[in-house]
Amino acid sequence: MRTRTLTAAATAVAALLTLTACGGGENPALGGIGAGGDTSAGAGSGGGAAGTGDGGPHEGTLENPTKNGGVNGNAPKNGTAFQQLPKAGTIAAAARFVNGHTRCTEISTTESGYKYWEEDAKYDEKTWSVVERGSCDSGDTRIFMIKDPKAFQAAFKAESDRRYKETDGGGNPSSGVVMGQDFTVGSVRSTARAALLKPQAGLLMLNCHPEFKAPSGFRKEPALVKGCVLTDYYKD
Repeated sequence: MRTRTLTAAATAVAALLTLTACGGGENPALGGIGAGGDTSAGAGSGGGAAGTGDGGPHEGTLENPTKNGGVNGNAPKNGTAFQQLPKAGTIAAAARFVNGHTRCTEISTTESGYKYWEEDAKYDEKTWSVVERGSCDSGDTRIFMIKDPKAFQAAFKAESDRRYKETDGGGNPSSGVVMGQDFTVGSVRSTARAALLKPQAGLLMLNCHPEFKAPSGFRKEPALVKGCVLTDYYKD
């Protein structure tokens, strides 16, 4: 079944984890998760202005953060870095948000139309706290809805540590997974991840690499698990 994402104005969040490696416009995902998008000028034309949506009755207060399409509209300005991340509430709202920054005009939540369906099956609720997943358009970009963000971050760190040991300290220390409060977006395209980390998007990257060091001027905020940070610095 395919859910067509709104044609209302939209703007905006590695989906799961597309952790990275090296390479030009594409990166193999950590554990196979990835997502991509078109960041060209017309990429978000399926939506509209940032933070807008379809105005459903369950969208838009601090308790219902996506009211009127306002993903994270009433986040506390004095909260932690994590508390200030966009919060979608539904995968439809997350897709609209992503579409404002990189292409996601429609979302598929079943095997039909989901390019990495089998590869992403491992990201379950028991270990990863992923309760729903969807694939945008061509399938390069995927969105994962998270029930318990701390559990997700802990699973991500465990996967990162395992990969770090297996590669004898290798891997890209300046990459991770793009995160909101209750969803994550992954992409095999570095341009899509970079677009979601821009200030106007408001997302941050969860980085658990032991050798990560953010250059001066970039954010490096505490994550929910020890050994990981939230940052706006990313390098392919």
